Amino acid sequence: MLKQSILIALALAIAVGGGAASVGMVLNSQEGIGAVSVGPWTAFPDIGTPEADPYSKARVARDGVLALGRAEGLSFVADRDSAGVTLKSECNYRIEGSLPVARFWTLYATDRAHIALKSGIRRDATLHSLEVLRQPDNSIRVAVGTRPEPGNWLSVTGVGAMNLVLTFYDTPIASSTGLSGIEMPRIVRVQCNA
Repeated sequence: MLKQSILIALALAIAVGGGAASVGMVLNSQEGIGAVSVGPWTAFPDIGTPEADPYSKARVARDGVLALGRAEGLSFVADRDSAGVTLKSECNYRIEGSLPVARFWTLYATDRAHIALKSGIRRDATLHSLEVLRQPDNSIRVAVGTRPEPGNWLSVTGVGAMNLVLTFYDTPIASSTGLSGIEMPRIVRVQCNA
């Protein structure tokens, strides 16, 4: 009787622990149910809608974020560069290329817990579409790192893995058909001090 009770308790512990671990892995992953990837960038277009999957709703509840509805915008997150290597805040990167059409966009860096990284200087740790310098072909080139760079520079500090968050507001790509064929900028590692 005692042996059978111990086996039942062990089986329940494995089932509950395994289920909780698998849900945690899915919630911390940038891929999965409802995700749309364009190069290194990943978005969850249904996250602020009634059609959102249970995992997207759980992400919003866990992180305490204000999810954008389809008519409001779409947020893309990159945790790897265009070569597939994990982004690190002690490395320098260059974000270059064309952006989808949007009335306004923002770019900032976060740690893996989705807390915005500080700039470490008296400068905003974010860039937005109204202050960015554009290339002659209307594309952008943004330096991301700890050292100042000429042109557009996103200052980050710290050590360890980071995410880049690019959010588009009032954009046609937020509609269900707008994601097909969009172009997102590349993320290129320039130098790494790690």
